[in-house]
Amino acid sequence: MDSEVRSTRKEAAQSVSGVAMTLELAVIAVSDADRSKAFYANLGWRLDIDFQGDDYRVIQFTPRGSNCSVMFGKNITTAPAGSSRGLHLVVSDLEDARTDLAARGVEVSEPFHDVGGIFHHSDGRGIANGFNPQRKSYASYVVFHDPDGNEWTVQEITTRLPGQQGDTAFTAQLTKAVWGS
Repeated sequence: MDSEVRSTRKEAAQSVSGVAMTLELAVIAVSDADRSKAFYANLGWRLDIDFQGDDYRVIQFTPRGSNCSVMFGKNITTAPAGSSRGLHLVVSDLEDARTDLAARGVEVSEPFHDVGGIFHHSDGRGIANGFNPQRKSYASYVVFHDPDGNEWTVQEITTRLPGQQGDTAFTAQLTKAVWGS
């Protein structure tokens, strides 16, 4: 293969795949760094850093099993305290996760699922109480909040997308969205 063909193939592959990136950190706003530090420590998350500068403080925790950390403190974001929404934690057994959170004194919602089978609606439409009836992957959730109101959604994922065509681990709606059938 000549160098011009190799170069064209490399450019085509890069335009499709881009540069590999990993989500490393989510910054959340809190009003009381010490209170938040105690809350996240109580979750059993690993404390990575607690650094105090002249006019700022950086506290970073990593949930068990995660490659992404959460950071908060003083003067590290201009967002209002408690304004984070849509942060998802993924577990393989939502019932166990909910039980663990409750045992740690965290107020956690009852399980719910999206009747459409794709993703829960932020406005509450199409949401039903309880686990997805067939316990399909990506289909059941609980929610909890930190002391400032930052919202964490815990989602049960037992099989990762895209899976295989014909896989029954996903809702029919999610299968159609991914595979078009």
